[in-house]
Amino acid sequence: MVRMTFTGDGLVDIGTWPDQQLKLLFPKPGGSALVSESPDVSVWYQAYLAMPESERPWMRSFTVRSLADGVLTVDFVLHGDNGPASAWAAVAKPGDVIGRFGPSADYARPLGTADLLVFAGDETALPAISSLLEVLPDSQRFLAFVEVADPLEEQDVPGVRWVHRSAGDDLVSVVPRVVSAVEVPSSVWVWLGGEAAAVRALRRHFVGLGVSKKDIEFAGYWRRALTQDDAPTTEDLAEAQERIAAFSE
Repeated sequence: MVRMTFTGDGLVDIGTWPDQQLKLLFPKPGGSALVSESPDVSVWYQAYLAMPESERPWMRSFTVRSLADGVLTVDFVLHGDNGPASAWAAVAKPGDVIGRFGPSADYARPLGTADLLVFAGDETALPAISSLLEVLPDSQRFLAFVEVADPLEEQDVPGVRWVHRSAGDDLVSVVPRVVSAVEVPSSVWVWLGGEAAAVRALRRHFVGLGVSKKDIEFAGYWRRALTQDDAPTTEDLAEAQERIAAFSE
């Protein structure tokens, strides 16, 4: 992973909350990252879609690691392929310009309240989990799991149990095993993020334990062998409908 800091117009005016989400836009060769100055999502997105595809910047979703005094910090996963975000971050230098839409408080979700909070995700979810853990009261009981490639990818995030793919482990096998070994109270709230299939499997596990669906916050951040530009799968659409329903409650 690589950590980038950004400055730009409007950042000083944005408040902070855990798990802030935003869109970053990466210019295509010879193109620009600028889409629209409008803060209105409908205007902005219509302007984005109206751009010729050859000029339309690549758009990817990210979570803010921190935002303070007009400085935005974002962590990028370098995954060794030609994905636009990873490729840009691998060679970025001071002065390079990308586009931004958000974060918007309209998409802020309240942190759950329960006797036990459970957080689980991979590298892509680490910024969100880190920001959520930072606001927990000292008395809050929690379990936090983050899957990374190996011990060299661990970060200084107190309370996290690290899951290493190099050891043959993954979230879907480790989280149920650890949870089954602890005393689980009747009141549980769960936060899940990362690879979509893993998130769905873990959600099914916690629902099977009796955790109400309304007490499980979940998001499939990425899909194996598919990019954000590819069409949604049936599972993606079902997940989107459930998330829309959750935001409407």
